[in-house]
Amino acid sequence: MNIHVLEPLGISKSSLAERIVAKIGTKHQLVLFDDRREDVNTLVERSKDADIVVLSNIPFRKEVISQCPRLKYICVAFTGMDHVDLAYCAERGVQVMNCAGYSTVAVADLVFGLVLSLARNIPACDRACRNEGTKNGLVGFELAGKKFGIIGLGAIGKRVADIANAFGCTVYAYTRTPKPYPGVTLTDMETLLKTCDIVSLHTPLNDQTRGLIGRQELALMKPDAFLINTARGGVVDTPALVEALREKRIAGAGIDVFDMEPPVPADYTLAHLENTVVTPHVAFATRQAFEKRADIVAANLLKMVE
Repeated sequence: MNIHVLEPLGISKSSLAERIVAKIGTKHQLVLFDDRREDVNTLVERSKDADIVVLSNIPFRKEVISQCPRLKYICVAFTGMDHVDLAYCAERGVQVMNCAGYSTVAVADLVFGLVLSLARNIPACDRACRNEGTKNGLVGFELAGKKFGIIGLGAIGKRVADIANAFGCTVYAYTRTPKPYPGVTLTDMETLLKTCDIVSLHTPLNDQTRGLIGRQELALMKPDAFLINTARGGVVDTPALVEALREKRIAGAGIDVFDMEPPVPADYTLAHLENTVVTPHVAFATRQAFEKRADIVAANLLKMVE
């Protein structure tokens, strides 16, 4: 089979090739490209002769897939798959497999980086210290005793729950498939939003979750509550969030994902509000996570070529 890796995956090209060959052997043709390109013409050129393509979060839609007659499998080196035209893949009989689990630790770590940045005013403290300032107006709060709400109790949500418990929080969760989990009180979403001091989102983006947090949901939150989104930008209604933050109807937000992939424009409102901490879709991106991902890609490719 022809296997085309359409972009670098965060580790060296040689290391990625070695991991793949160690799993699938040398009888398949492996092509690894050196840069990331998202334009349709380049994606078609890189994919048209492939039986299997490997990509992370590059948009991969019908206009590309339809021009790849040999394509049988798409190996998504990412957790979410909303950037791939899954409906057309099903119609064409192209199988899609993701890399669930590689970023669980990394994402949960950043959740608390964002939470602590908001709770302890770390960005403002940094600026003050560099400009002969003091702690005046920058006194924050401890996490112990706070009510921590998790929407989506998959692998990442569960790890976030464990860490929140370690901080001494009381943890609540809303999930569409409720199953008991130690240290977590399962509840409905309305109760969670009304009750919790911190609300962290951990759902995939699909037809059921798009715009899950909108004006009505934000209006339920406490005025001193924080919203954390390391899931998908589309899970939140961005204009509604901007409005709630500007009007101080919630205290702040930690945002790693947006309604577009970074770089966001210079005038992107969420990046300039005083009560936000923003990061450029980096939650999944650690050296260890990329190594785990490469191993999962190799294992998925083995399933595809067997």
